[in-house]
Amino acid sequence: MKSFLEEVNEKINGVPIQRCYHCRKCTAGCPMSTAMEHNPNRVIRMIQMGRRDEVLASSTIWLCVSCETCITRCPNEVDIARMMDVLRQMAIESGTGAKEKNILRFHEAFLAGIRSGGRINEPMMMVNYKLRSGDLFSDMGMGIDMFLKGKLPLVSPRTKDMASVRRIFEKTRQE
Repeated sequence: MKSFLEEVNEKINGVPIQRCYHCRKCTAGCPMSTAMEHNPNRVIRMIQMGRRDEVLASSTIWLCVSCETCITRCPNEVDIARMMDVLRQMAIESGTGAKEKNILRFHEAFLAGIRSGGRINEPMMMVNYKLRSGDLFSDMGMGIDMFLKGKLPLVSPRTKDMASVRRIFEKTRQE
């Protein structure tokens, strides 16, 4: 049976996590680290120590915004953003889900937006999220303000090569 570290490395399919020598540059550059339960460096250490349940149940994996500052700063090119994505998928597959209320619904709405247009259409994603979460009106005022300021377009551009997007989603279903 594979260790948690081996399983994560296999799913990342890139630079192995054990290349991390814990310089903490990823954590120093992470814009979300102060809100995270465990900083990115600690998550890597927890994976190395085989703490599967604790990692998959942590809020940290759901708070990563995949800005890729961590991989840009990493001297060993450990792709922490990809690792967090893999960990989120593993948490979903294991039935662990997310601690934060509705964060899994937001994740699903985000992916549904990508699946349907290849890019994010913010208004449609938010409608999808609001319908999934049941929280329809709590921040409607802010949405209207954003729309009036031109920050929330009604129509977003679609990806021209939707066949490639479909293949990506199909490939992830097979793995």
